[in-house]
Amino acid sequence: MSIFITRRGFMAGGTALASLAALPRYARAAEAHKLAITRRTLDVNGKAAAVFGIQQPDGATGLVLSPAERFLVDLTNDAGEDAVIHWHGMTPPYLQDGVADKQRPLIGVGQTASYDFAPRPGTHWMHSHHGLQEQRLMAAPLIVHTAEDLKADMQEVVVLLHDFTFRDPAELLAGLGGDMSHATHDMSNMDGMDMGNMDMSGMDMGAMDLNDVDYDAYLANDRTLADPLVVRTERKGRVRLRLINGATSTAFHLDLGALNGEVIAVDGNPVQPLRGRRFPISMGQRLDIVVDLPEEGGAFPILAEREGGVERTGLILATPDATVTKIAEQGGKATDALTIDFETQLSALVPLGQKPVARTLQASLTGGMSPYVWSINGELFGKHRPLEVTAGERVVIDMVNDSMMAHPMHLHGHHFQVIGINGRSFAGAMRDTVLVPVGGKVSVAFDADNSGRWPFHCHNLLHMATGMMTEVAYT
Repeated sequence: MSIFITRRGFMAGGTALASLAALPRYARAAEAHKLAITRRTLDVNGKAAAVFGIQQPDGATGLVLSPAERFLVDLTNDAGEDAVIHWHGMTPPYLQDGVADKQRPLIGVGQTASYDFAPRPGTHWMHSHHGLQEQRLMAAPLIVHTAEDLKADMQEVVVLLHDFTFRDPAELLAGLGGDMSHATHDMSNMDGMDMGNMDMSGMDMGAMDLNDVDYDAYLANDRTLADPLVVRTERKGRVRLRLINGATSTAFHLDLGALNGEVIAVDGNPVQPLRGRRFPISMGQRLDIVVDLPEEGGAFPILAEREGGVERTGLILATPDATVTKIAEQGGKATDALTIDFETQLSALVPLGQKPVARTLQASLTGGMSPYVWSINGELFGKHRPLEVTAGERVVIDMVNDSMMAHPMHLHGHHFQVIGINGRSFAGAMRDTVLVPVGGKVSVAFDADNSGRWPFHCHNLLHMATGMMTEVAYT
């Protein structure tokens, strides 16, 4: 899978999500993009792997929308099993979010579901929100351009990161001790799930753990560093990297090597430019980074290094005639844990407006590795008490991590502003996914302006599958 977007035109693949077959058809002024959930075979370091894809009729992956274009998509399920696709980063009407529940059925085999809503600009993505399909690469980029994007004199490169296993994801989860009865994280059967509330206070969680799984490979646009993507660029050219962490349970350090970069957006939302050469990206998050290529040219690796490990993946930016040398799939030493320092340096270009806070909600992130069970406020999804809000309110969620793993917390249907970290108040970035470190407290604020019952969960799929999800429910 490769996606390039240049000022000269788009050379890209399609991707998209759809609403559900039960939704009414909308009157349409334009032709819908056709997308399909498919099965495909991927070569991973010389070994064939059966995975999923989200593809256009020509086989291209990913969807790129023009400024002011509606999200108008017909999605057909050719995967051979029921599925549903969530539009991560979009803020559609509740019924079109791409999550199954009693009002929104799964997309059956051979069925087509239709979506029609105003998309949110920026770097986003789409992925399964059913079972463990996301681990089998049922995911793809979703890029929504602004008019300013098209005027910019820079090349664009979209990078989708994954962690990959040849094992059956269900066996992988079972090997951790995870209860497979909770591994269908759609909401359609939750009333019948007998999970009860759990008291985590006496749980022996041991030392902080950075990774649940040692994966067989780490991918950037479906490729490893044994055969990386090489993107040809201009000398003295500007490149906008649209980086998406679609990994199931792996966070990365993004290393720009010899290049200086400038973060201009997170989770699709513009921020005050922040310069550096190394940036953290947890599961579900996106970073837009602009890099300037030197006049003398050369080959420049852009690496994603696994948190707490030596494994890495990435791609190479190469100017004309540059020599590209092989890069090892393992670095010299294990990387450190991601920290919250990066988040404290971010500031939204378009923050929330001034408004009194009407409601403050508490979310304690609980659970542990033994038994392998994760929860919110000590409650497993299905027997949870929703976080209730009322339309029109300014809402704050205070998240405290009482577990021994960091958790990237994602809220559907809204983007929030990070307003506090470990007791320090500040006007941070607008996001839809924020990392809450071990022992840390992160506060976010959002306006309750999109009625529904919205999942709020850890974006480590294995944590969500074993119970770490609740709802923000409008009363």
